[in-house]
Amino acid sequence: MTPLIITAAICGAEITRKESPYLPITAEELAEEAWKCQEAGAAIIHLHVRDDQGEPTQDIEVFRRAVTAMKARGVTAIIQPSTGGAVGMTAEERMQPVFLNPEMASLDCGTLNFGESYFVNDFPMMRAFAAEMKARKVMPELECFEGGHIANALKLRDEGLLPDHLHFNLVLGVPGAMAASVKNLLFMVELLPPGASWTVSAVGRHQLPLDLATLALGGHIRVGMEDNIYLSKGVLSEGNAPFVRRIAGYAADLGRPLATPGEVRHILSLRQESL
Repeated sequence: MTPLIITAAICGAEITRKESPYLPITAEELAEEAWKCQEAGAAIIHLHVRDDQGEPTQDIEVFRRAVTAMKARGVTAIIQPSTGGAVGMTAEERMQPVFLNPEMASLDCGTLNFGESYFVNDFPMMRAFAAEMKARKVMPELECFEGGHIANALKLRDEGLLPDHLHFNLVLGVPGAMAASVKNLLFMVELLPPGASWTVSAVGRHQLPLDLATLALGGHIRVGMEDNIYLSKGVLSEGNAPFVRRIAGYAADLGRPLATPGEVRHILSLRQESL
């Protein structure tokens, strides 16, 4: 079976310490959390960072400190910074971690309602992000919250702005965007081009059911506190590693091996250079 790539989204931009005391915020906390997730089976760490007040930031130096701490802790997983940042940030703010030349970075593929606000990703912005990543040989993870976002990504491909191998993250369950259901997951998977790889990120209580469907379909999985803070109803997860261990256990039951960071670099045709 295709080795399973587990991505751990360890912090996000929305969750606060009031909602979960286990949320990692400082560079040292993020590094420890990344290492625990790697030990549990994660091969990619999806990274948001926070400022000294715990607010989301895209400051390149805050990213640099977090990455440096992760490397010092022994993290060899692919570190994938977010260029989504938080709602309301400018494109210039959001682009900053790309200038660290990571192996991968997220690339949001369309505007959407996001809770009570909206998240802007128009074509000029998407082209600018894709062009910068291509120039730096940064592999984009194509974040798609709706079926139309996949079409947007394919337009970028047809314009020569994406690498030969396309890797999608299908995000389901964000309030205001595509609802989380197996039916909607199947719909989005059917829109993907031949040869593309894909990960699923399902929000909140929908995470585990769609994770299990994704395992059966042969896709890859993102878990972590960016998307869900409860391990079961009313029970906070004590960090991100319990989510990773749970999925690793289900994969083992199915006889599906976990992809190592080295295997992920091969599967996704990464540059294979650390930031």
